[in-house]
Amino acid sequence: MKNFPRFYLRHFAVAATVGLLAVTAFAQDFRIGFVNTERVFREANMAKAAQTKLEQEFSRREKEVQGLGTQLKSASEKFEREAPTLPESQRVSRQRQLVEQDREFQRKQREFQEDLNLRKNEELQQVLERANRVIKQVAEAEKYDLVIQEAVYINPKHDITDKVLSTLNNAK
Repeated sequence: MKNFPRFYLRHFAVAATVGLLAVTAFAQDFRIGFVNTERVFREANMAKAAQTKLEQEFSRREKEVQGLGTQLKSASEKFEREAPTLPESQRVSRQRQLVEQDREFQRKQREFQEDLNLRKNEELQQVLERANRVIKQVAEAEKYDLVIQEAVYINPKHDITDKVLSTLNNAK
């Protein structure tokens, strides 16, 4: 650094200080908000209505699948009790029936779960789209520069979830 004139060092120090002050001033004007999406999915009236709709839509099928499971369990328990006294051919035949019942139960249970998940995702997508519009409205009205929906840590003073929920729940 002997060859580097002091003049340049002084200019560099001044430029660095001015840059640091500019970043500090920018950071003070920069507003960040946070929205807890899980809370929106739990607490928004629209999300609760979607959950109720899904429960009504799938309750009959759920009971049907549960009934098949109960039938399979009782048939299996009955077979376990009677198997030692059954002739070989009858035991093999009932065992095949149980395996077939189990396959049918597993298939219906899988189809039910897939259909439920598909409908749930459709309903949650509608809630998310509406929530995102409300988040944008709140951000623009309150002059936020950035709104995030997932974070490892967030200072509660940046959480605007209550404002978003209030706007969502009061909207028609």
